[in-house]
Amino acid sequence: MIPAHSPQPEQSSSAMHSAKPIFSYRPYWAHRFGTAPFLPMSRAEMDVLGWDSCDIVLVTGDAYVDHPSFGMAIIGRVLEAQGFRVGIIAQPDWTTATPFAALGKPNLFFGVTGGNMDSMVNRYTSDRRLRHNDSYTPNDEAGKRPDRAVIVYSQRCREAFRDAPIVLGGIEGSLRRIAHYDYWSDKVRRSILIDSKADLLVFGNGERAIIEIAQRLGKGEQVASIDDVRGTGFLRDGIPDGWSVLASDTIDDEPGETAARPSAADRRAERTAIRLPSFEQVRDDPVLYAQASRLLHQESNPGNARPLVQRHGDKELWLNPPPIPLTTPEMDAVYGLPYARAPHPSYGDARLAAWDMIRFSVNIMRGCFGGCSFCSITEHEGRIIQNRSEASILQEIEEIRDKVPGFTGIISDLGGPTANMYRLACKDRQTESLCRRPSCVYPDVCKNLNTDHSALIELYRKARSLPGIKKVHIASGLRYDLAVRSPAYVKELVTHHVGGYLKIAPEHTEAGPLSKMMKPGIGTYDAFKAMFDKFAKEAGKELYLIPYFIAAHPGTTDEDMMNLALWLKKNGYRADQVQTFLPSPMSISAAMYYSGRNPLRPVRRQGSEEVVTAKGLKQRRLHKAFLRYHDAENWPMLREALKRMGRADLIGPGKHQLIPTWQPAGTGLSGGEGTRAGQKHGTQKFFTQHTNQSRRPGLPTRKRGPKTD
Repeated sequence: MIPAHSPQPEQSSSAMHSAKPIFSYRPYWAHRFGTAPFLPMSRAEMDVLGWDSCDIVLVTGDAYVDHPSFGMAIIGRVLEAQGFRVGIIAQPDWTTATPFAALGKPNLFFGVTGGNMDSMVNRYTSDRRLRHNDSYTPNDEAGKRPDRAVIVYSQRCREAFRDAPIVLGGIEGSLRRIAHYDYWSDKVRRSILIDSKADLLVFGNGERAIIEIAQRLGKGEQVASIDDVRGTGFLRDGIPDGWSVLASDTIDDEPGETAARPSAADRRAERTAIRLPSFEQVRDDPVLYAQASRLLHQESNPGNARPLVQRHGDKELWLNPPPIPLTTPEMDAVYGLPYARAPHPSYGDARLAAWDMIRFSVNIMRGCFGGCSFCSITEHEGRIIQNRSEASILQEIEEIRDKVPGFTGIISDLGGPTANMYRLACKDRQTESLCRRPSCVYPDVCKNLNTDHSALIELYRKARSLPGIKKVHIASGLRYDLAVRSPAYVKELVTHHVGGYLKIAPEHTEAGPLSKMMKPGIGTYDAFKAMFDKFAKEAGKELYLIPYFIAAHPGTTDEDMMNLALWLKKNGYRADQVQTFLPSPMSISAAMYYSGRNPLRPVRRQGSEEVVTAKGLKQRRLHKAFLRYHDAENWPMLREALKRMGRADLIGPGKHQLIPTWQPAGTGLSGGEGTRAGQKHGTQKFFTQHTNQSRRPGLPTRKRGPKTD
């Protein structure tokens, strides 16, 4: 049942108000079996629960942690709350179908996901090298999931039980739902629904869709007839009668970002879908790929999005509009389900890094309206912020205090995809339902956006005043362009919730790459730093900002990276670990990388904005080397580049120069340039190990695993 918390303001269009509450369905008959302490992973556990079979079997590339930061735990518990018997197959041996039959044939369907991250992002670095650890596997062991895990798992499920329906979901399904550029194979791949041969694909926040699918299958409906659920994709032979399809080359001639569009009811009457360029077209023509990316992102607002159609050979891939965001009571109910808040007992004493990271943290919201072009949050969670109630959040903190072993009184984070978008939304629901802007904060904070942080300030105060709570840290990535609009919030944060340092992400200093990232200018960072330092001094604290930067993002030239390196040296920063841009599937930045065009602007055969991109390994490494200008191993490469760029004046011993002329013995390409081994540098050291989900898709929404490139 939905907790009886006070209703909170919601941000929705008329279409959103018509969504069926997810906990209003009549429970499936198997609800009589009650709640499992952990969703079973073996036949023996099923026997203890009195089950002869599972209604739904979920297959995941992650270890099973029964906690609401792990997608399969949420989906499993949500389905259990509907009365279904749900089993988990976690990280199965994919070389044979036998492990996929371990729980027997599911009565309704297999639910398949690669895990909290896209499997290719999880397995490979931005240099396409295999990672040596996996934070979602016991003891960080690598190699426990295959490349393109969703495809492989689906094939094995089909081998195990040929007639069992298969429903894809999770971040890997969301990011690969249309024809997409795949960085690791350096080619455009078909929709993952085609390659997996699954029956349905669920994209975005999956609760609404998966509940409706399960309920309808439970009533005897055939999976092939389920074609009207929002947030799902499926294949058709052709366009159904009564539908018209709008050609992609007419889209940029339509009304602008917030111009009047037909209401949801009118659109249903019109029954109009948008045709994306076909798989074969985007595979062979980068300009059409950029156009498809632009169309996809334009049709992402649940209030006005239309279905998308993309031809793949002789089949039509059909994507229904995105799911309706969860209401606050629904969010409270989802996060209030009986999670064990621990890894499955079968893992024994094995360490799970991803679990260790979030075990004492609380997710207070979903979504992000920042629209950073390299980010996966928008494609998966959407731009509309979905909030939990204050009471629900405080209750979870008390549960952590009372039930989670090892708790010392310190909450590691209250956050989400960002730290400070809680309860922020468009001031007008009608405007929000019509808006097609990719970001609410770029190129400047929208005048229609409510930036009042008072609800978050009050939440912080109540959280830290709970008995037994010694400290509440804020570890999620902070949107400092929003924070500067609320000095009271910055003061509250700095005075009570920063423990030594605060991580923020300006990403770059130069206008070129920042415009392609949809990030604010470095002047906004300077304004926030001044505010941060002021309040730290008033609080009598020695605190530091840790800025993150990305190398080799589309739109970045060698000169841009040189200027960033000079800024770092001038401000006394040393990047100890750095991030090189990784084109995650379906992101706007990946479209820029592949096509050389800017999908943030109209894409036409003639006149489209071209985007310069560092693609070769040598240039990408150079951009990374500029971020680590202080590392002697990089000096030979940087000297060569600076001379080629006509900036040999930056080579020398002066404070205004970037790197010295000498080379320490045993580093780089030493020899002939002199050495000065052991010299120390007096600049401040900082870490740029990215921990915000916006860098790498699919981690628990508060933080990212302890990997770096």
